[in-house]
Amino acid sequence: MVFRSPIFRKLLLSAFILISVTLLILDFYLTRYTAQREVEQIQQQLTAEARILAGELRATPHDQLGRWVREASERAKARVTIVDSKGIVLSDSEHSSETMENHASRPEIQAAYQGRVGTSIRHSATLDRDLCYVALPAGPSGGPGFVIRLAVPIETLKAEIAAVRWRIVGSSALALVLALIIAYLISEPLTRRIRRLQSFAQNLMTVGPSEGLQSDADDELGALAGALTQMAAQLRDLLEKLRLESARREAILSSMVDGVLAVDRQMRITFCNESFARVMGTTARQLEQALLLTAVRDAGLRDLLASVVDSGKPLKQRLQVLSAEGRSFEIQAAPLSASTRSGAVAVLHDITDLERLERIRKDFVANVSHELRTPLAAIRGYAETLIEGALEDPANNRKFIEVIRAQAARLTSIASDLLVLSDLESGRPEAHEAENISVIGALESARLAVESEAGLRGVELVNGRMDDVYVLGHRIRLEQALVNLLDNAVKFNRARGSVRIDLARRDDEVRITIADTGIGIPFEDLSRIFERFYRVDKARSREVGGTGLGLSIVKHAVERMHGRITVESELGKGSVFIITFPGVDNAQIE
Repeated sequence: MVFRSPIFRKLLLSAFILISVTLLILDFYLTRYTAQREVEQIQQQLTAEARILAGELRATPHDQLGRWVREASERAKARVTIVDSKGIVLSDSEHSSETMENHASRPEIQAAYQGRVGTSIRHSATLDRDLCYVALPAGPSGGPGFVIRLAVPIETLKAEIAAVRWRIVGSSALALVLALIIAYLISEPLTRRIRRLQSFAQNLMTVGPSEGLQSDADDELGALAGALTQMAAQLRDLLEKLRLESARREAILSSMVDGVLAVDRQMRITFCNESFARVMGTTARQLEQALLLTAVRDAGLRDLLASVVDSGKPLKQRLQVLSAEGRSFEIQAAPLSASTRSGAVAVLHDITDLERLERIRKDFVANVSHELRTPLAAIRGYAETLIEGALEDPANNRKFIEVIRAQAARLTSIASDLLVLSDLESGRPEAHEAENISVIGALESARLAVESEAGLRGVELVNGRMDDVYVLGHRIRLEQALVNLLDNAVKFNRARGSVRIDLARRDDEVRITIADTGIGIPFEDLSRIFERFYRVDKARSREVGGTGLGLSIVKHAVERMHGRITVESELGKGSVFIITFPGVDNAQIE
């Protein structure tokens, strides 16, 4: 396990390198020193032997040199060579002197010629060995210029050097073992402390306040442990603040009705809230890190944000985003700068309903003005005619006054319907609490209100299925809705036509069906017939005295009672209006 520690391996490697370098230095110097000492010792020994033999050589006759050289070699345990003053070998204890080359150029011989002790270590060509030579001046029977030379092989010197080297290697091996033990003893606690620091650093985000590093050592690692403990506390505080800020941001952005979108310079979505994702028909998780043009598919929005990123200035613009079902937004975009990357953030305020209401308001004002202009113009015209003299005309003055009264009645009807519609749209609670209403009773009251008009126009009112059912609501609102539907069915019917009324309970719902055989409604107008002042046949509507508010009143009255109204119609074949309410259990009716 300890060999896996990088610190232990580094300490061991350092010790190995140090010992290796020391070994090389010791080997270099000790072997040189040992060799030098051995050479000096051999040379001193050979010099002493040579001096002794030189004395003997002077008393030895020339013809006895060969025998004397051999005896001297045995006694000195060295090779003995006698050289004359011209470098000719006179005798050699280990080789025939006749075949030996001239030795006058040998360094030890030249030194001996000069009266000094000559020494040399070199390879012998005669014996093919490395020898240590010592030469002295001497002469047999007092002959001048003679040199005696002793030589021994240096294998013993190499053996001594090898022995020294083995001692160095052994000492180095012992030192390496000691270094291994010392490295282990040093690295084990050091590694343990470093692993504690590593584990603490890796779990820095999850450690508790009481889980700091405790270190009694007054060294760099102890200081590092203290710094990490302090940093952990600071990080915990910072993370807690970040979590709180993130939670606040998420809560604020999630509760915002407006969509929020952030992109980087590459127009890649970095953030969006659920409101934005909901408008786009997806989730925030699916949109993040997606390209804006791929996710939203609206070039206008991309161009707006790209312009903000490039210019670094905020922009405000209204856009209709096709990928958001064509909804309109007021977009406030601003640059988003950061140290590592920049981008833009946009807030999308949905103004679709606002634009629709604005359009309805404009249409309403225009329609009210148009509806009021006609009767007011008629009243003013006939009143001016009467003032200018027609009042004295018995044949026409009554006719003019009747027209004025009819137009005033029409204005009263418009004002009344506007007040009813305004009351329904205001959302104010009714003056009386909701009650269980007999739908048959409300239908009978509405039928009585339109019977005279139906008789005048030759339209038959037919009762179909009539279940005894109840709904929860306000009777006056229900009767207003039924009267308007029946009145339209009668007025926009054909001569000798009919209006069929059905009342049925299906499961938990009450369904009222009013079907006529009238002129019908074109398909393209079906979606707009519940708008205020909207008329399918404007000429026919004015002819029958309609205000254009009846169906709008019906729709709002039904919705106030938690019901819904639908229409089915075919041009020239009549229309069918269906009102559906939540039913009331008859067993609960007292």
